[in-house]
Amino acid sequence: MSGNNNIHGQDESGRTFRMACGPAEHALARTLLEAQGYAFRPEPFSDIAFALDAEPAPLGGSLANTFGLIYIQDRSSMLPPLMLAPRPGEAVLDMCASPGGKTSLLSLLVGPEGFVIGNEPNRTRLETLRRNLHRMNAVNAATCSFPGEEIPLPDGSFNCILLDPPCSGWGTVDKNPNVMQIWGAGKTEPLEKLQRQLLKRAVELLAPGGRLMYSTCTTNPLENETQADFALRELGLTLDPMEHPAGFTVDTPTMRHLDGVLRVGGGNEGGQGFFLARFVKPGRAEDVQPESHVGDEMPGRPLSAAERTMCAEAGADLAGLPSGEVYRFGDNAYFLHSHALRIIPGDMRWQGFPVGRFAGRKFKPDARLRALLPAYDASRYVDAQSPDDILSLLSGQSIAAPSRGSWAGLAFRGVPLARLAVKGTRALWSDR
Repeated sequence: MSGNNNIHGQDESGRTFRMACGPAEHALARTLLEAQGYAFRPEPFSDIAFALDAEPAPLGGSLANTFGLIYIQDRSSMLPPLMLAPRPGEAVLDMCASPGGKTSLLSLLVGPEGFVIGNEPNRTRLETLRRNLHRMNAVNAATCSFPGEEIPLPDGSFNCILLDPPCSGWGTVDKNPNVMQIWGAGKTEPLEKLQRQLLKRAVELLAPGGRLMYSTCTTNPLENETQADFALRELGLTLDPMEHPAGFTVDTPTMRHLDGVLRVGGGNEGGQGFFLARFVKPGRAEDVQPESHVGDEMPGRPLSAAERTMCAEAGADLAGLPSGEVYRFGDNAYFLHSHALRIIPGDMRWQGFPVGRFAGRKFKPDARLRALLPAYDASRYVDAQSPDDILSLLSGQSIAAPSRGSWAGLAFRGVPLARLAVKGTRALWSDR
């Protein structure tokens, strides 16, 4: 994985990425990257984080990124989900979620039986969030769009909450020098007020005994330590001290009683300047039993037996999805996680994970959704042996189909990757 052939100046750019897939697909991601000439080394703070040593072409155009197996992310930006450390199976809220890097990492950490809902009030940024979660196959995630301080979710419903609120961004000044002109000293009071409002709502939504991560990409103490102190004094939270992450320079907090918060990044190790404070809400989760919304009336409906048969005929293995239900909304099908059906009120507007759409009596599964792919079978899969084989398909060329039918799987060296359409005897890429 490692190498010193620094084609695109990795040492200067500090370009980092992480795995965006589960452990079973890590080898596929590595194989695709190495087959395209990328060299990389592990970061010391997480076994899913890597730094590039050789970048023969922009990493964003790599096949591993195209198919959502990796996510290009600043190393400091990975820390809030990693340090929040939700446990497998837990329900998590990301209050200010776009573009989705932290949301998708949370979805990995809680695993298929866990659930994450990402909230993004800005409609344009919401679409970015949804595209990224879709590309990364975050099937255990859902999205909604409300002002964070007014999210109409039931109080006490989440084991963990990540609050990465709008901030002045002083920690990104190397990449965004204009932030000091927009949000310089003396101009951040509106942000500080919003951050306090968001903290108040986060505490309400958090279950007793639950953990809250407050993080920013600013170095401004008024948005960092002052807000952490507010959470302790006014909101009744308890500080949950964090160990220093390996490979980061950690500065001393500006308030002595906040030992255990983290000021990281900005040193020779690269990464943005970030502030992290982790809190615990007093009490025990079993002391509060939020109302279950299973069975609430919703706009859509679960798939009928006939529609599930259509899915099977299209080669969509619904058994590969986590616990939950596939619902039909018009012609579109979405997976709704069992946690979502329990937590989210039926009259709240939100969106599950898109899995495909119906056209008449046929179902067209999403081409990129690996969870619906059947196990590798040479009679149903095109098995690409080189990246060029896949790139030619993505560019619009067709290839001999392994068998007749409406679909074929696309594998890379025997590992399922995506779904192809079949027309006659030819297989071709189509994600429309």
